[in-house]
Amino acid sequence: MAQKTSLSGPPAAIGPVAEPGNTPQAATTAPTTTDIELTRLMEAIYLKYSYDFRDYSGASQKRRVLYALTQLACPSISELQSRVVHDPRVFQQVLQYLTIPVSEMFRDPSFFLALRQQVVPHLRTYASIKVWIAGCSTGEEVYSLAILLREEGLLERSLIYATDINPASLDKARQGIFPLSSIRGFTANYQQSGGKRAFADYYTAAYAAAIFDKSLRENIVFADHSLATDSVFSETQLVLCRNVLIYFTKKLQDRAFGLFHESLGHRGFLGLGSKESIDFSSYATRFEPLVRAERIFRKRPGLG
Repeated sequence: MAQKTSLSGPPAAIGPVAEPGNTPQAATTAPTTTDIELTRLMEAIYLKYSYDFRDYSGASQKRRVLYALTQLACPSISELQSRVVHDPRVFQQVLQYLTIPVSEMFRDPSFFLALRQQVVPHLRTYASIKVWIAGCSTGEEVYSLAILLREEGLLERSLIYATDINPASLDKARQGIFPLSSIRGFTANYQQSGGKRAFADYYTAAYAAAIFDKSLRENIVFADHSLATDSVFSETQLVLCRNVLIYFTKKLQDRAFGLFHESLGHRGFLGLGSKESIDFSSYATRFEPLVRAERIFRKRPGLG
């Protein structure tokens, strides 16, 4: 879910309002020892490895780091920081906890149905199509979109940039191999999303795994990329970044929206996750809702 290598942030809490005659309360409280240690850990990771988690949501970040402590038998965050700084192998382990890939094929089927019905007709008007999937995790969404574009006759003239910050997740995505135990759920999602064939046509079952047709990968470029530090992909027609921004602070969300806006060509499309919105960002006026219920937006004309 998260993202690093250049290729071409929830709203701040509102402090309590003082009642007349009462002493105003402090808008913020002093950071706890855990908060201080977390800040130092993220700063150390940035300075040592150039992975920037400093503007990720504090609550989610804390939960993941505390879980990593139990899994790595580490007594404190400060001790974990020391291990991370001195052993790159420990950092790679911690990275897996910080980015925890959670995905499924055709997740939120109504979103993909809306793509078919509302976005694909516009994509048909382009001689070539470029798509950026930011925070692609282990690839489920990438293969979902590739299947959709193939069924709509658009995959051969499309180029999909699939990016993430986690090298292990990208390796899994490149393989296109998923547990056979997940296929029943994937199949149901595919059918509800308007799928036009038998889902089994796209994979081969072997050794408790589903191996997806390698031809689906021919128009996909997997790349390491960070929404916190890296730049844009120019002149894309569609950007998908779903269930990633919920882990960012408002500052980092705004940076990401800026990248998406700059990346999209004239009247390009942006798809977000079911719990995400652009409405309260500094880029709200630069996009208009196409299918608001499914968090699909379109770049407004004449705004760069």
